[in-house]
Amino acid sequence: MSIEGKKFHLIAIGGVGMSAIAKYLFQRGAVVSGSDIVESKYTHLLENMGIKVTIGHNESLISNDMTIIASSAVKDDNPEILKAIKLGLKIYHRSDILKIISDEFSQDENGLFIGFSGTHGKTTTSGLCSYILSKAMKHPSFIVGGIIPELNTNAEFDEKKYFIAELDESDGTIEKYSTDIAVINNIEEDHLDHYKNGYTDIAKTFNIYLQNKPEQTVIINNDNAGSKKFIELHSDYNYITFGIENADYTAKNIKFENFGSSFDIYKKNELITNIKMSIPGIHNVYNALAVACALIESGIDITEIKNHFTSFSGMGRRFQKVCEFNNITIYDDYAHHPSEIKTTLNGIKSAINKDNRLVAIFQPHRYTRLQSLWNEFKTSFNSADKLYITDVFPAGEAEISGINSSIFSQELSSVNNTYIKGNMKEIADSIFSELKEGDIVVTLGAGTITQLGKYLEAKFQEQKIKC
Repeated sequence: MSIEGKKFHLIAIGGVGMSAIAKYLFQRGAVVSGSDIVESKYTHLLENMGIKVTIGHNESLISNDMTIIASSAVKDDNPEILKAIKLGLKIYHRSDILKIISDEFSQDENGLFIGFSGTHGKTTTSGLCSYILSKAMKHPSFIVGGIIPELNTNAEFDEKKYFIAELDESDGTIEKYSTDIAVINNIEEDHLDHYKNGYTDIAKTFNIYLQNKPEQTVIINNDNAGSKKFIELHSDYNYITFGIENADYTAKNIKFENFGSSFDIYKKNELITNIKMSIPGIHNVYNALAVACALIESGIDITEIKNHFTSFSGMGRRFQKVCEFNNITIYDDYAHHPSEIKTTLNGIKSAINKDNRLVAIFQPHRYTRLQSLWNEFKTSFNSADKLYITDVFPAGEAEISGINSSIFSQELSSVNNTYIKGNMKEIADSIFSELKEGDIVVTLGAGTITQLGKYLEAKFQEQKIKC
């Protein structure tokens, strides 16, 4: 499919993934439009570029000269979908377009397609890799699943050498891609609404993905149990492992300080360089190590770009500082899987002063996830000094009898926790007076919980005016 000059219309253009596709196509010279039900920071970014975004779905937006791209969240009875079908237009999923884009690089002898995947960390690793290559003036093209704060974008078209993408395994669409370097951060049970047989189905999907280009380099976390099991099941790929020990690339002499870390990178037993990170946690050591492996294996001299690791402040919604007031600091994190939550909280706890209280506010995401990982969630919050649990964000799912935040809170005896009802503004009103000077507060989840920090800040400003 040619891109330049072609008319694309994206239904639900305001999502992080869809907006990235829209920006990339626009920069490639396509005529791009789209619609969504609400305004967002992503729709505003697109409008500022000159892309026409309509709030509300209407069949009049569809013409017979368009290529239609629809988010997986769009229902079959959407008026724009129905009009496209009536006109006989092919409707593409976002992943179909990402495949078309990525194939331009992987099928070019001078191109290099690096795909980042795994249950956790793919947004941070793909964003970090894109950031480093951009700052190093390597002119990458990229499409990632979050805003890179220093670049203020989630996508870029530049030169046709490097293409970096976050590849989503949640719905199996990762099976479509053919990478030159496949980075697999970890493989764990998640999205069990799609993967009915758990790990077996997830591993099968990853295997189908890698079979698309079996000669590629596969960079994989050797410290993750699911990844190690995958290597044992499918030993015929060109693996390069990374980890803290017993791997091709290892991080040694790890030190945590000032909400960051430093560590030495070894390849086999040879010291390559030292890396410093400005974001906390052992998980970010793994993230940085994965990216370093990918860059080194791409032929890039890591010693020339290592300072860009230090200046990376993280991705939007990945331990992102929201505000600070009364010596209380509010962070927001997308973590919504037990392993992610445990890792995030452990990383924060190890980085803060022992006198600071770690307050976690958790919004479970999907009833099916809470149900299938109930026991795992119960052990995820042990690092928190205080935990608040809001109602489940359903993400379109129906309620499941016996699976809700109130019951979960009652069963969670290992942590001082409180179940709290209401929308995010009401929750902010309830929690605000309970926060103490010196608290480190982190909101956790993939739903509306991301709004809570701003409501807490607004509550502070309101109190200030009254005083």
